[in-house]
Amino acid sequence: MRRTSRGLLALATALLLSGCSAAEALRPDPTWVPKPEGPPPAELPQPAPERAQPAPGEPGEPGGPDAGTADDPNVVAIGLTLPWGLAVLPDGTALVGERTTGRLLQVQPQRAPAKPLMRVPGLDAAGDGGLLGLALSPTFRQDELVYAYVTTRADNRVVRFTVGGEVTPVLTGIPRGRTGNGGRIAFGADGTLYVATGDAGRPALAANRASLAGKVLRITTFGRPAPGNPDPASPVLSTGHGAVAGMCLSGSDQVYTTEPASAATDEVNRVEPGRDHGWPSPRAGSAAAERTLPAARAGVAGCAVLERGLFVASTTGQRLYALPLDGSGRVGLPADFLAGAYGRLRTVVAGPDGALWLTTSNKDGAGKPTPQDDRVIRILPPAGTTNSPA
Repeated sequence: MRRTSRGLLALATALLLSGCSAAEALRPDPTWVPKPEGPPPAELPQPAPERAQPAPGEPGEPGGPDAGTADDPNVVAIGLTLPWGLAVLPDGTALVGERTTGRLLQVQPQRAPAKPLMRVPGLDAAGDGGLLGLALSPTFRQDELVYAYVTTRADNRVVRFTVGGEVTPVLTGIPRGRTGNGGRIAFGADGTLYVATGDAGRPALAANRASLAGKVLRITTFGRPAPGNPDPASPVLSTGHGAVAGMCLSGSDQVYTTEPASAATDEVNRVEPGRDHGWPSPRAGSAAAERTLPAARAGVAGCAVLERGLFVASTTGQRLYALPLDGSGRVGLPADFLAGAYGRLRTVVAGPDGALWLTTSNKDGAGKPTPQDDRVIRILPPAGTTNSPA
């Protein structure tokens, strides 16, 4: 269903009446408690129906005087260094991880300075490694555990910790390399942890079922193979994945990945358990890409599912793609928004209130940073993009 401004106002009012400050909630042994949601994010500007892209300079539209400026109400945090992982907390704030520094910060849903909480130790941020994907424990309200995908000098691995607490390994031994370390994690509705791993710069590992590189894994919260995996003794859910840029799940635990496929195209894959997804080249029986995007206008990064809409952040293309999902989870044709408004977009996460959180990646050496970069952005999705027309 489409959201109305009246519904959002009611939600914000209810949260304001029941909340308290997140700053008060953080103690040496941190406890997160509900806090005011604050005003709803500004509506994402829409392209005019009579043209594919709004004309530059129109107030409130991509390319207009507000988007990407110091007064942009959608920008909720500035001055970060390569924010990559992001997880929305029960109190409406977000945990944001900086890939190269290992810092974990708390970001408010309205403009405020990001609050440093801790630094994840033992990282090796060479190449594209470091502090990568973040996910909250399914029982976060009780155990306050945060899960992270990180790169060390020895490997890529999944770890867990409470904010300010000791970091404990969950799954180790994922190959690392000079490139291809990008990893994303997400919990499914059934409480199992999905882990998307890069190929460590060695494409042959993606097809090797004995390797954890170039895979989507499915594990328990203790790092063991999850019940129901294709091979009960293995954490591998699917093979043949490359430099995984994003992974996201629908409410029915349908997994999607975003991956560079060639110099010409990027892929959106609908992951099928037990299938080979064909990286670095299609093989007999391998699953075809669900949707391809032109690499020059994509440079796919993180993804998020909100109702029946799949959103894909884009680095090279500097835009947000919205792709409809039909009732069976198949991906429709993309529409794009925010073209050039914020530069390179790295991560997109759907919050429980229906807002989208995004991070920029303009300080990665390929972008053109502004004095505000890197930024965290919070927007409402474009009207009509969270429900498939099918």
